[in-house]
Amino acid sequence: MGMLNGTYKKILDRMPQGVFAFDRKLRVKFTNAAFRRSFSDGTKKGVSARAFLRVMQAAVETKSEQEETIHTTLKRADRTDKISVRIRILPVDKKGKLFLGLTDGTFQTEMEREMLSAKRMQQRLLPAGKSMGGVPYAYTYIPCLGVGGDLPDVYELGGQTYGVLADVSGKGISAGMLSAFVKAGFDRKEPDLAKALKKLNAKFAELDQDERSYITVAAVRVDKEAKKLRYTMAGHNAPILLKNSEGINEIESPAPPISNWIQGFAYAERELPYEHGDLLVLLTDGVTECANVKGELFGIERAESVLLQSHGAEDFIGKLKTALTVFCGGKYSDDVTAIAFDL
Repeated sequence: MGMLNGTYKKILDRMPQGVFAFDRKLRVKFTNAAFRRSFSDGTKKGVSARAFLRVMQAAVETKSEQEETIHTTLKRADRTDKISVRIRILPVDKKGKLFLGLTDGTFQTEMEREMLSAKRMQQRLLPAGKSMGGVPYAYTYIPCLGVGGDLPDVYELGGQTYGVLADVSGKGISAGMLSAFVKAGFDRKEPDLAKALKKLNAKFAELDQDERSYITVAAVRVDKEAKKLRYTMAGHNAPILLKNSEGINEIESPAPPISNWIQGFAYAERELPYEHGDLLVLLTDGVTECANVKGELFGIERAESVLLQSHGAEDFIGKLKTALTVFCGGKYSDDVTAIAFDL
């Protein structure tokens, strides 16, 4: 490695592009920090060597510059990620003893990998089953970016079924981090939803966010013995919908979101009777404010129309997804989330 002494290695190690060096026998002699971060330990472990070798072999045979975009995979402990990388290979000396490979888009590759990791982590926060506490439910969660700011949650406490739908401000990674805070900060052991929101508000204050950061929440608990719904809301502008024999009841409860706007706000838990066969729906404003090419909003009326035509939670979620896709062509400007419960 005489031509790549310590000084050259230090320079290459600081480059934002991924760099590797190899000899005429296709043996990798050096990889810089950016390459190792993106493609693990050299070309043979983290990434499929075959794709790299093809370009390396062509450069060795012709002793000239080669450039190609390869489609390969990054192999991790628990997954395999498909990526595309543009490689440019340059002979270092005229005799063709040493070659340098430059990978463009290394930073983008790193970001894509981190985005995939964040997306998978967020997927693990989502509800797993189709029934909780004897109450069947279904939901849809469609982030407009790889990582979303909505968080649906369903759990059981004291024989009652709880449903929580949070919508944080912003989009993307920052919103995903805030939704993870909601998952960790919402007290699932607190039976009173109003008290749970008050605790969440106090924890949010500790984050010391500015006024542009906030979280809206709609939370319900289903008391099957008393045939009652208990609910509370924090700035959630999409109403809770309850379909019964008389039609649809829009449940609204004005209150500020989880934020630093009003310190120590006391949220209230309200109750409402329900009957066997009723259908309960929680929506985020990503549903109601979904826009088509004309700028028209999907609106609460269309959501209610879908609900009137539905015969259960799973049927509603399926019909809602179809209606939204037809309405906006599958192009969403905000995260779209809904939970439906068969009561």
